[in-house]
Amino acid sequence: MPRFLTLADVADVLNVSAAQAYALVRSGDIRAIKVGGRGQWRIEESELEDYIARMYAETAALVHDLESGPLVAARVNDDSVR
Repeated sequence: MPRFLTLADVADVLNVSAAQAYALVRSGDIRAIKVGGRGQWRIEESELEDYIARMYAETAALVHDLESGPLVAARVNDDSVR
């Protein structure tokens, strides 16, 4: 993979639309630079990998919270009463 990726490259890797890739860059979720006179966005491959790793960590935390949240605890208590 080259050092710098275009928005289209990022969209392909993440299997999202170009508009979604642009939104991730504009929001700061994925760090990018603007290069050239026309201000083309470029994303360093390592920045994309960092984003993917952060999303895995956030998803794992979300799943953990869902599995140990009050609704799951209530459901376990209900099942044990029966």
